[in-house]
Amino acid sequence: MLTVVEIPQWQGSTSPTAPRLIEGASRLAAMVPDARHIRVDTSGTLAEIADRVRRALPQDGFVVTAGGDCGVELEPVAAALRRYGDRLNLVWFDAHGDMNTPATSPSGAFHGMVLRTLQGEGPSDLVRSPRLRPDQIALAGTRSLDPAEADYIRRAGIGGLSTVDEDAVLYIHVDLDVLDGITSVGYPEPDGLSEAELTEAIAALASRHEIVGLGITEYAPAAPKDEEMLQHLVPELVRLCSASRPWQIERRAADT
Repeated sequence: MLTVVEIPQWQGSTSPTAPRLIEGASRLAAMVPDARHIRVDTSGTLAEIADRVRRALPQDGFVVTAGGDCGVELEPVAAALRRYGDRLNLVWFDAHGDMNTPATSPSGAFHGMVLRTLQGEGPSDLVRSPRLRPDQIALAGTRSLDPAEADYIRRAGIGGLSTVDEDAVLYIHVDLDVLDGITSVGYPEPDGLSEAELTEAIAALASRHEIVGLGITEYAPAAPKDEEMLQHLVPELVRLCSASRPWQIERRAADT
């Protein structure tokens, strides 16, 4: 069963457009075809929201997380890590590294710390167990890093798509600011991926790996052209990712 979990969290962002993420999460969720829909209440603290997300996540089927800011990925990724352990690789399509700590973050915004928090270095009430190892992470489309993030990524040896383990199952995160020219995000960056390049990259991953979860985040509706683009892009990404398991079962059967 395909389930979309809508998490209209905006409190993890300090962008002036952050309140638009509430509407953005709703619109993203509506773009997922033929899915059961769960909407999580995002009142209260980030820790309270995360607890609700953890309880709301289905125990089976393919789950699409529709954010909200990138911090909504905390519990879906943690759940995938608990389930798949060392087999899990996290592919992070994002213009930003999201690898600050509370001590290094220039803004104090949690959406810029969530990936570091998943590695065990974040706000104490949001750190989860087990912790994601750096060698389980691949960055894609990342082009705007704070100095402390760049230093950590270098020291930890975190690489790109070529570092994904051959036998890994994947959780794929898409912050829409990874795209070039999109304006309906809080922190747009130039020189991103085209819609076709993002689709092709995820199609290539799905052809080689089972994808066990997908998150799409940071849509702050502002431009009709972005909405039109996403109406085509989101269903295609969901199709590619949710179909990966039967593809991989067929491939393994053909190889035996």
